[in-house]
Amino acid sequence: MRREIDPQSSPRGRAFELWKNAPMPKVTITKTFNISRLVKAGRRRGLKTNMMMCWCIGHAANPITDFYTLPAGGRLWQYDSLAVNTVVMTAKGEPHLCDIPFSENLHLFNEDYLRLTRQVYDTNQDYLLGEQYMTIDTSALSLCEIDGVVSVYYELFTNPFLAWGKYRRGFFKTTLPVSFQFHHAQMDGFEAARFLNGLQEAINKLEL
Repeated sequence: MRREIDPQSSPRGRAFELWKNAPMPKVTITKTFNISRLVKAGRRRGLKTNMMMCWCIGHAANPITDFYTLPAGGRLWQYDSLAVNTVVMTAKGEPHLCDIPFSENLHLFNEDYLRLTRQVYDTNQDYLLGEQYMTIDTSALSLCEIDGVVSVYYELFTNPFLAWGKYRRGFFKTTLPVSFQFHHAQMDGFEAARFLNGLQEAINKLEL
């Protein structure tokens, strides 16, 4: 569930005051990841690349306190749980949104991912968890290689957002540039860098 908190009684008080009314309060960082182990693990275990990226994102965000708060509508909200959102191209060829509740158990997360994305595909309707979860948004533009994505800022959608394209095969490793956009009232560059480092670590530790 979510609850409103007093920004001045939280560690984000000063940043909230600085950035809550900024016309462009989001920051975008692009980092290239070595996903060789993720691709190999997916092949050996029969797991989808996008699902594994979503799980690694949730795993990297989970220990960072700032991911459990979110500025929205001029207020600061506190959440108890995380979810990762993915875009599903449905049977009608329309993009729809699907929230996957995060679990540290990759097997359970995979089960939810497969069940919920299939539900969205079949029903042609979004599956959103609403106010129960702080959601990390993602978008996989797998038809082409991209170097980065800068999303449009809209006050009603202040959630962290990660986007990537088609991964790149090399002789010795497979790489993937990923854009990470976050609201500056939610976190600073230090926490963002910690998250990105944690994402690479999560990928490196996947079981083959």
